[in-house]
Amino acid sequence: MALTILIRDETLSRYSVSLLLAPQPASRGDVRQDQDGSMSGEISPTGKRSGPGSPPELRASHADRDRVVDVLRIAAGDGLLTVDELDERLEVALSARTLSELAALTADLPPASATVGGTGAEVKDVVRIEQVHSGAVERVGRWVVPRRLELAVTYCEVMLDFTDAVITHDTLRIDVYMTGKTLTLVTRPGIVVDIDGLQLVHSRVKYRHAPTNPDTPVTLRVELAGQKAHGRVVVRPPRRTFGQWLLRRPTSPFSR
Repeated sequence: MALTILIRDETLSRYSVSLLLAPQPASRGDVRQDQDGSMSGEISPTGKRSGPGSPPELRASHADRDRVVDVLRIAAGDGLLTVDELDERLEVALSARTLSELAALTADLPPASATVGGTGAEVKDVVRIEQVHSGAVERVGRWVVPRRLELAVTYCEVMLDFTDAVITHDTLRIDVYMTGKTLTLVTRPGIVVDIDGLQLVHSRVKYRHAPTNPDTPVTLRVELAGQKAHGRVVVRPPRRTFGQWLLRRPTSPFSR
């Protein structure tokens, strides 16, 4: 907007001066403040608007997913999760993108006070498993071997696979109170199984010794005690893969 000001002077004739009143430019400080204000409303990659104090969620790595998978499998073996719950949570864990998604899968499970071998599982002295007429009890993969295991199982298959197990003690005592079905122990070089303390009632034992190097040190001694009724006890090495069977290769380099 233009404003005309009339000025009178004794020596000068009347004239006019036009002044343009325009908005003043913003200062540098104002510009920086605007820029800061725009950054405070930045949108995160997840599509959520993040402001001060709400950092973006941390991404999960393969190792993070593997740790949660191990915890879920061990929890299922302890009877804390059903087979359907385990399958559902494993599917979510393997496709999880953030740590918060993984944390939700184990939020209702007992916390681990000490971990070993990068499994995220608690190191325990005694583990007791009680199941009756339900799904199979399995310990496979990188499960943590306790000092003592109590099996109170009725008509449920039990599989203890030591192939990739994390061994924390040199001796594992298994107190067996098992009726029906089969108790299977899958060994590896350096693991020996003692069945002398196990009472068999209408049961039989199948112990398959794999050829091993006599110089292989004993890393774990498994002692079976208690009673096994109406079923079988199978102790065997890992089965060969189809490719190993075709090539007639042993399951382990120690068994040559």
